[in-house]
Amino acid sequence: MENKSHALMAGLFTIVLLIAAVLIGLWLNRDRVEWVPYQIATKLSIPGLNPQADVRYRGLDVGKVDDITFDPQVVGQILVHISVRPDTPITQSTFATLGYQGVTGIAYVQLDDDGSRPVRVQSSKQRIARIEMRPSVFDQLQSRGLAILKQTEEVTRRINSMLDPENRKAIMAAFDNVSKAATEIETIPRRLEPALAKLPALETQAQQTLNSLDTLSRNASALTGSLNGLSTKLQTPGGPIDTFTASADRLGSVADKLEHDTLPLASDVRSSIRALNRTLNTLNERPQSVLFGAPPTAPGPGEPGFAAPSR
Repeated sequence: MENKSHALMAGLFTIVLLIAAVLIGLWLNRDRVEWVPYQIATKLSIPGLNPQADVRYRGLDVGKVDDITFDPQVVGQILVHISVRPDTPITQSTFATLGYQGVTGIAYVQLDDDGSRPVRVQSSKQRIARIEMRPSVFDQLQSRGLAILKQTEEVTRRINSMLDPENRKAIMAAFDNVSKAATEIETIPRRLEPALAKLPALETQAQQTLNSLDTLSRNASALTGSLNGLSTKLQTPGGPIDTFTASADRLGSVADKLEHDTLPLASDVRSSIRALNRTLNTLNERPQSVLFGAPPTAPGPGEPGFAAPSR
């Protein structure tokens, strides 16, 4: 009986010890972080996203997805409830997208910030802030894939229209024209052979012409040098130009002297000639004046013996 009581006490002690160990473990592993709640509102599809999915800020784990519900106020809108660490820099320009882990299809929430409005957003359980969700890469590929498919369909339709019988005839005619043009191009080198054969002679003539031009240039340079020397000699002090200038000055002085000496003599000669002419005229009119002298001059008005002419 005593052995049974000891066994019962040992069993109770073991059970109590296990329960204490579990409680101590739970107490040691309890979450001491005060998580900040946020909501992500979106009308986009969120395939692969489940509660307890990771929340990452530019690749860094910052929280978990708590719950996914529908918005009771907006039809078709989904609310993703997340909790993140309080040091996560959530601003007014922070947005969320869906990321996928490899090829498993498991989605997680990827937070990012474009920096357009760097103002911190405060959130609490009483007033939960919302974060915008933008289309993920998968959504963009899906929307662009539809556009690519439409464009591919349009390209296929145009290719089919190009392969109509009439268009095929036109394409074959174009190929024939290209073949003819290629044939004509092949004949061009044969036509150019005579001209190419004359190129060496033309090169020789061109070289001779260049040599002649070089000689002419040297002769022109020599002539220019001679002319420059002649001009320098003519302009040197005491040279021909100075001598000619001095002779011209002396000739001018002689002309001035002749003019001053000759003009009075010429005036006297002219006076004598006029007097001689008057004398000769008098002799022609009255030869007797040589013997009897010149007749008296008729009295003028106011002089004695003046008589007015009768009318």
